[in-house]
Amino acid sequence: MRFRLPRSATTRNGLAVAEREAVDAPPERMRAVVFDSPGDPTALRTETVPVPTRVMDEVLVRVVAAGVNPIDAKTRAGRGVSPAIAAYPAVPGFDFSGVVVAAPFEAHPLPPGTPVYGMAAVPRTPGSYAEYVLAPSSALAAKPQTLSHVEAAGVPLAALTAWQLIVETARAHEGQRILIHAGSGGVGHFAVQFAAYFGAHVTATCSAANAPWLRELGAQVVIDYTTTRFEDVVSDVDVVIDLVGDAHAQTGPRSLRVLRPGGLLVVVPTGVWPGYADAAAEAGVRATAFTVIPDGTALGTIARLLDSGAVQVYVERVFELHDAAAAHRQLEEGHTRGKLVLRVSDG
Repeated sequence: MRFRLPRSATTRNGLAVAEREAVDAPPERMRAVVFDSPGDPTALRTETVPVPTRVMDEVLVRVVAAGVNPIDAKTRAGRGVSPAIAAYPAVPGFDFSGVVVAAPFEAHPLPPGTPVYGMAAVPRTPGSYAEYVLAPSSALAAKPQTLSHVEAAGVPLAALTAWQLIVETARAHEGQRILIHAGSGGVGHFAVQFAAYFGAHVTATCSAANAPWLRELGAQVVIDYTTTRFEDVVSDVDVVIDLVGDAHAQTGPRSLRVLRPGGLLVVVPTGVWPGYADAAAEAGVRATAFTVIPDGTALGTIARLLDSGAVQVYVERVFELHDAAAAHRQLEEGHTRGKLVLRVSDG
């Protein structure tokens, strides 16, 4: 069976063309969520800061909504990308959906007025928990036309991570057996859909409450991790996508037991299992860590899948910008289905 990606409804020179909106010149200052030093969610506060200045290939975007990701919480807590923060106060946030205000040149593929979504280059530039954000041109794409800005803001980092895990690293194909841990989370629910779309046999772990939903998204087998040890019911899989690591119930080491000889373990959470490579070699399987790469071209493909209905994004809850601390608290409690999003401005 061959799988074809849906065509964009409207294209020019092979690029998706979005409806353009009227835009105003940006102000000198903007509302943003900042933190002055690493800490718990109470470290986040709303402040007025300068609008960042665009240079080179950067695009200035008026943010309508910003996605909330585990890397944001890790960075706020002093982990994640915090070692590269040059100065405080710092603005967190990678994901966003909004409207282009300023582009590098007149014939840029994403001119002012274009609804876009993408990833900020945090912490090299201020993040997306703000009314305006800068992003490299290569990290942007036209927003999916069928999604609101709130929905679109939940897509970039999680969907790109899933795409690069499933399509580019695992090379999902018909008949392949893939086990996805934490299948109901932000990355997980996209990974299940991409793997199923390209014909793989998908097994996912989650809580019992999310099992029917994951079956709807394409998982053939769903395992309730609270009642069943996955290694008791799964074996000889080709790829394990480990979105948990060794931080909970030895999920990583246990995953080595279910891989076929030469199978691939992809360990996504950073720093939670330093010995994964040696353990995999001893077990006779392959293993790799993973870091998402911002990619506007892939986001364009993902937008076509979303617009066609082949893939869906699920946003569990929307917070106002000033409630970023509450969003981080919920994120760190775990068990979020899909994504959390901050509403930044009217779209």
